Amino acid sequence: MMEAETSFDLEPLDQDPPPPKVWFVAVYMVDKAYGGPEEGGWWYDVGELVRVSRLFRNIDKACTYVARMQTLLDATLNKGRREISSVLSEGRYQARICDDLPERHFPSIRPHYE
Repeated sequence: MMEAETSFDLEPLDQDPPPPKVWFVAVYMVDKAYGGPEEGGWWYDVGELVRVSRLFRNIDKACTYVARMQTLLDATLNKGRREISSVLSEGRYQARICDDLPERHFPSIRPHYE
């Protein structure tokens, strides 16, 4: 009788364990950009990095912090600024959680209509 061949996926012992997961809280200036004339015109969100605020190893703490930061932004820097849905908007400050190094701008690739 033949024995079945068994395969194990083992990581080499000389590799370091993966680094712990981190989340960044960053502030962006967010606005709308014109996408094109299709379907009567469409718009998409764009953002420019203002600053990276903090780094967290716990997503719950990052979420609590970003909510508090957004409340502060709305009461100070966003005071008197129109919502980004307004044609008179000049953008609004927005706190965001990033699961990687925050990008300088988003989206990284301009969306296209399908």
